[in-house]
Amino acid sequence: MKFTIYELRLAIGAVWLCLAPSSFAQSSASEQNATGTNVYLIDLPVTLRLAGAQNLDVQIAREKLAEATAGNDSARLHFFPWLNAGIAYSRHDNRIQDSTGNILEVNKQAYAPGGALVSQLDLGDAIYKKLAARQLERAAGYALEAQRQDSITTAAQGYFDLAFAQTAVGVSGEAVRIATNYEAQLQSAVDAGIAFKGDLLHVSVQAERNRLALRQAVEHQRAAAARLAEQLHLDPAVELVVQDAELVPLALVETNATLDSLVRQAVAQRPELNEGRALTAAARENQNGAVYGPLIPSINAQAFGGGLGGGKNGAWGNFGDQEDYSVGISWRLGPGGLFDFSRQKATQARLNSTRLGVEKIHDAVVRQVVEAFSRLQSQSDQINLARRALTAAQESLRLTGQRQEFGVGIVLENIQAEQDLTGARSDYFKAIAEFNKAQYGLSKAVGMLPCRAEWAVPITWPARMDSASPPAKRD
Repeated sequence: MKFTIYELRLAIGAVWLCLAPSSFAQSSASEQNATGTNVYLIDLPVTLRLAGAQNLDVQIAREKLAEATAGNDSARLHFFPWLNAGIAYSRHDNRIQDSTGNILEVNKQAYAPGGALVSQLDLGDAIYKKLAARQLERAAGYALEAQRQDSITTAAQGYFDLAFAQTAVGVSGEAVRIATNYEAQLQSAVDAGIAFKGDLLHVSVQAERNRLALRQAVEHQRAAAARLAEQLHLDPAVELVVQDAELVPLALVETNATLDSLVRQAVAQRPELNEGRALTAAARENQNGAVYGPLIPSINAQAFGGGLGGGKNGAWGNFGDQEDYSVGISWRLGPGGLFDFSRQKATQARLNSTRLGVEKIHDAVVRQVVEAFSRLQSQSDQINLARRALTAAQESLRLTGQRQEFGVGIVLENIQAEQDLTGARSDYFKAIAEFNKAQYGLSKAVGMLPCRAEWAVPITWPARMDSASPPAKRD
């Protein structure tokens, strides 16, 4: 009878290794749904698309791009004149001095309706501001892409954290089931007088510890779901459940890629570096504007068309057409113009500071690629090590069960074997989750994060477990 129980236990463990993560997530979500909690199934593509569409940092970066685009359009308008339309009224009573110096008693009034086309073009300033604004718009576009990649990477890693947390719940649940079955078996033996009660207490202690680990695993799963909901800008009351929590290694980066090639690719493609280069170009245009802009004259032009009427005392007649035209060029000397050396030094300092900032980003990018590449290699090795440890733990539990059958094993050996199997399972799935996270980390570090247009647009939410309505977006 005991031999059959041991064999059944090993069979359950083997089947669980392939099926338990997803099936346990489904059953756990159903139980939570029965309590009234809003539970939603989610998968990796949905996570990535939501991160590109609803993440608050991405939305903020998108608005900054809109602001930069508006600034570029506004700089273009500085090359065009503007139109004034209105009416002017003036009146004078009592003394006034004429052009020859005589003091006269005069009462008069005048009115002049019409419109004026006015242009006051600081040509040098307008040219260089337009060039700088165009570079700032480009920089904002790169900043949006950098934030999108950051948000997608963070969301993907949060998704794998949640997937592992669900798997850990399954691992802990299986450990509880194994310990509970063994505890019931020993209880029967103690009742029959063929087993030592102390052995039963050892197993009971282990069963309670497994239940404690299961409760902690459920807590970690809920916390991981809450963190992912925050990253996706969803209602915190929504509990996300991974639709298929079975962890398998992904392949986003070529395994035969060398570190040097990845570094070169990162330097060429990282949006943060492209943003820095655009900001440097904008600072250079501002510096050129301070040095060469004042050499280009400002143009002042005005054309007025309307009428003029009025006369002595309260007369309103004598109305007729009136046109005035004027044009001129000028150079500005002093602050903001020629010989403003302080302005030139300030813009040069800003240019140098921006260049140094780009060099700092360059060093950080190279360091991130090295770290991500090393982590990916390490996680790949850890998967192989964890797989071998899991195989050894399964064989150890099998042999321990056989020793117990022949009466040469002790209870503590069986408890230790079960602990080793539980730990090996957890280590194996943890290694896979960390490997997948490292894949996205290296993809982001190199600037080759998978990009799909549908990630940045609203999507249809997958099936909710208690209704067909989508999850609530946070206000």
